[in-house]
Amino acid sequence: MKKRFAARAIALAVTAGLGLALTACGSSAGAGGAEVSSGDYTGPKVTISFWNGWTGGAAPVLVPKLVDKFNSEHKNIVVKDVPMEWADIARKMPLAVKAGKGPDVAVGHGDDIATYAAQGLVLKADDIVKGLGYKASDFPEGLLDAGKYNGGQYAVPWSVTPLGLYVNKDVLKSAGVDSIPTDKAGYLAALDKLKAAGVQGEWVDGYVFTGTFEFESLLWQFGGDLFDKDVTKATFNSDAGVKALTWMTDLIKKGYSPADVAQDGNINALIAGKTAFNWNGVWQTTNTAFDKLQWEATAVPQIGDQKAVWSSSTHWMFMNNKGQDKNKTAAAATFVKWMNDNSADWPKTGELPAKNSVRNDPKLVQTYPHLKPFLDQLPYAHYEPIAPGITTVEATITTAVNEAVTGKKDPKQALDDAVAKANTLLKQNKEKYGD
Repeated sequence: MKKRFAARAIALAVTAGLGLALTACGSSAGAGGAEVSSGDYTGPKVTISFWNGWTGGAAPVLVPKLVDKFNSEHKNIVVKDVPMEWADIARKMPLAVKAGKGPDVAVGHGDDIATYAAQGLVLKADDIVKGLGYKASDFPEGLLDAGKYNGGQYAVPWSVTPLGLYVNKDVLKSAGVDSIPTDKAGYLAALDKLKAAGVQGEWVDGYVFTGTFEFESLLWQFGGDLFDKDVTKATFNSDAGVKALTWMTDLIKKGYSPADVAQDGNINALIAGKTAFNWNGVWQTTNTAFDKLQWEATAVPQIGDQKAVWSSSTHWMFMNNKGQDKNKTAAAATFVKWMNDNSADWPKTGELPAKNSVRNDPKLVQTYPHLKPFLDQLPYAHYEPIAPGITTVEATITTAVNEAVTGKKDPKQALDDAVAKANTLLKQNKEKYGD
């Protein structure tokens, strides 16, 4: 996950330096002229290239269990798995696609899709989605729309990764906390008992992992939002934003959290038995360091007026290579549908399948019991904002969180300054990418 987030800034910086035409030229041709019907490719034998950043623990699930099995079942399609670091994908993709040497299919985050679409790097996929028979109701609410840009569909959902609350149950027990809190009052009561026992119950950090994700969850819980509806103006310095960030800084001021927590200091402290709670992503359910703990994952507590939680998402993209072969695009669509249909073991990588019928199968929770609270949160999960170049704007949110939790600025000033910067970047993106 961290490698993917780091790759985003690289992608945008590289693209700017290449001077690419930032319009969706050529991407309005639908699926490259390909005909997709029910996910069954019947054309001549083709080899399709699949770029992805799963080079670590996910690789054994992706290739032997999925890609190799797909290839064995499809005599007229060979999927060539091309794993590389996420940063390398971001750096190589623009030039490769423009030269006709990019992948036929790739995976991107929800907030990457609009940027790729605006650059003309991704095929418009309305016909593909229709041909595969996908509807919005096949995925978590709003997730199919995350692949839209300028009214067109450019991606198909693959996975979701919501935040949750990780609990060291031994630490709770030692402080006399009998149950895991679910709301503000219960959470504060638990923190008070932990503090009385000499334990700082939640370590708050000022980094994307996981301070930014916690702030955004709290912002939504207090009724705010990151941007306006059209993503033309930043709004995270609203009263809701100030409440959210003040909640985090107050945890430090009141001694519930140490100051200046290092990157990953909170999850390391949980594993070491130095703290009880950590707001972190579903990907931590695969953390082997937890094997020695008495731990549990639950929904994030409701601190604000409504339930809300941050989640990221990944999506399939059909690339608009120069001279793209329509048969390869059609074959890639068959591959995508098969992968979504056969994604029941993808949770081994720390991600939840996006397809509802797979994710809601009772066998999933039976096999992966720690996933239940993350699955239960999806009805009120919030995903990445959708706009070209938005990842550079999102970085201002982390700056505000960091400045506030490290005491450099009070929450309101940190958010106001970040919003001013964000609005400048949004204006620049508008000029750069157009409508």
